[in-house]
Parts: sequence; structure tokens; C-alpha cells
Amino acid sequence: MCTSRSVRSAALWLLLGSLLAMPAAHAARAWKAGERVRIEVVDRDTGSTAQPVTYRGDTWIAGTPGAPYAIRLTNTTGSRVLVVLSVDGVNAISGETASPSQTGYVLAPWQTTEITGWRKSHDDVARFEFAALADSYAAQTGRPDNVGTIGIAVFGERAPPSPIASRAPAPAPQSRPADAARGRTAPAAEAVAAESAASDMRAERQRLGTGHGAREWAPVTSTAFERATRTPVQVTTLRYDSVDTLVARGVLPRHRAWAQAHRPDAFPGGFVPDP
Repeated sequence: MCTSRSVRSAALWLLLGSLLAMPAAHAARAWKAGERVRIEVVDRDTGSTAQPVTYRGDTWIAGTPGAPYAIRLTNTTGSRVLVVLSVDGVNAISGETASPSQTGYVLAPWQTTEITGWRKSHDDVARFEFAALADSYAAQTGRPDNVGTIGIAVFGERAPPSPIASRAPAPAPQSRPADAARGRTAPAAEAVAAESAASDMRAERQRLGTGHGAREWAPVTSTAFERATRTPVQVTTLRYDSVDTLVARGVLPRHRAWAQAHRPDAFPGGFVPDP
């Protein structure tokens, strides 16, 4: 959808009717300094928000096979932002292999909204649902290498130039290396990545992906948005897998898997049987 000429200016998608009030305690707990957009994953069956766990430089959440989920995005600023959304390495709007230069969702100041699926048109989506890796949309379209990731690339909006500013030379663009954005040097980041990769090779391989679920109504419209910079001001990535696999990797303690598999039920049966 975006051509090389439209990297900084393009017609993008604006969500409608999605301003939600966030409890103050929830917002304070989820806030991270420097984030313009907060990302959370919500189980649509239970309404619960996945609790992130940091492990060897990655942020992990646990998914339940077969469960539909939504990606909740919150603009924490007083200006519009563009959010390019990647699920399993695939742009959730266009279906292209994801890149920050592509189309995305525009959020109004302080807006919170939930993205519930792969966009099929202005009116509907195919819902996100956790599925076996082979059943994920990415794997079924020949792109299984990045299954198990949910990411956002965030851009601020370019302000109209003032008459004085328009006569002054434009400032030189400032580069924002990915490693600097994460707050660590390149060698340190590479060491963490190598250690994490080695751990993954020794543990259970990725089991969970995101399927292409049933169609549902989710209307949007188009809007113009001119990016203030060519590179995103924020890149955030979540990794996910099943509870059992995260336990095998050492991300979660074993009692979490037991609690998931052995959940007591106060009403498991019908009438009282004979002893």
C-alpha cells in the first residue's frame, strides 16, 4: 500500500468509536518511561490481560491454544501517532511481510483501542486466535520464521511548519539505531540475543502462532498522516508461546503450568452418584 514516495506521507487507517477510559491504577502499573504507545494482549474469552515476563532480554506472554485475542493499543501522548502492527512478522493490515515503512493504524491523542484481527476490508477483520504453528496465518502463507512475535513501530506526526521555521534550514535527521533505542550497546545486545537463541535451541521449539479466524465486523476509515521521521520513535516487541513451552524454556516456573492444567471446578458434575 505504501510506495517509496509515501514513506512519510500516506493514506492510512483510523479506528472509529474506540475511545476507552482506562483506570488510573491500571495505567500507572502498565506505564513504561519513554513509551508513546502501550501494547497489551487481551484474552477475549476471559477479558484478562496477559501478564508480561522479562527473560534474557525478551518480553514474553503466554497464550492459550484456540483462544481469540485482541491487541490493545494506548496512545499515551497528546498528539496523533501512527502504529504499524506486526503479528508473526506479518503486517496486520496489508498482509505483507512487516516493515516499519508500511501502512498502520492512526490513534488520536490519548486514544485506547483494541485490534481484534487481520484486516480484510474497511469493515471487517479475520480474528486473531492462538493456534498451532502449522495453522498460523504466517506459516500457511510460507513465512513461519517469525511466528511467536507481536510488534509495533510507532511514528509521531509531522507538525505544519511555522512561517519562521520555513525560512530556516531543516535540521539534519538524527539516526536512531535499534540497539540504542533499547538502551544497550550493540555488543551487549548481540550477546543477549545469542544467549537467548542458544537457550531456544536447547528447549522446546515454538509451538504457538496466530491463526486466521472467523470474520467479524470492525469498521475503520482512511486518513492522511505525515510521519515526522523516517525511522520509528518506538519499536516494541512481545514474544509469545504456550505455557508448557515457556516452562520448558525456563521463562515460567513449573507451578504456572500445573495451575493452567489443573484448575479446580466447584461444579464438575451433575447429581450425587451412589458410593
